[in-house]
Amino acid sequence: MALRLFELCGRDPALVFSPFCWRSRVALAEKGLAFESVPWRFGETERLAFANHRTVPVLVDDDRAIGDSWAIALHLDAAYADRPKLFRGTPESYRFTAMWVETVLHREVASLIVSDIPPLLSDAERPYFIESRQARYGRPLEAVTAGREARLPAFRETLRPLRAVFAHQPFLGGAEPDYGDLMAFGAFMWARGVSALPLLAPDDPVHAWRERLLDRHDGFARAAPGVGA
Repeated sequence: MALRLFELCGRDPALVFSPFCWRSRVALAEKGLAFESVPWRFGETERLAFANHRTVPVLVDDDRAIGDSWAIALHLDAAYADRPKLFRGTPESYRFTAMWVETVLHREVASLIVSDIPPLLSDAERPYFIESRQARYGRPLEAVTAGREARLPAFRETLRPLRAVFAHQPFLGGAEPDYGDLMAFGAFMWARGVSALPLLAPDDPVHAWRERLLDRHDGFARAAPGVGA
């Protein structure tokens, strides 16, 4: 049976914008594994009951259903050990990158793009998204992203750890990307999917790294629909 990946989208089923879903879809590409994308939208938790999970991504591999992007990556390395490894050290050695991406990079990206997401959602899911995110931030989404162009230099400064690595090597994983790259790349694919805001300056080494990942596997990621360039 073909691999199936349940992924978050809005009105357009081809526009996948979850950073966690992007980790898994690029992980599949790095493994050279074809998969069927199954569109999933906010509020459709009952569709994931078979996997005993409430959020995406969920990967279905034969008779197994694996939820959570980290668990999916572990499964891919175990089940397809003859293909390129995602974790080239112990998985535990990637925990710092995971925490930095999720507590710093995701937070900063969200504060710049969150108000761009509601127009991409259907009428059924838009109220839930707006209400839940405004409750999280304690103010309207437009207020969260207000003045974002002026805030771009500060955002770009938070990327200094990435920039320092790319002064020595093309990917976080060295000569080739590993799961650390995919976790960070997911955040930029999230932004590219929903927002035209240029998070990265063209002369930034982080921009060059993102371009290298966009071009991998015959431009698999670059060909994906998105609002940004």
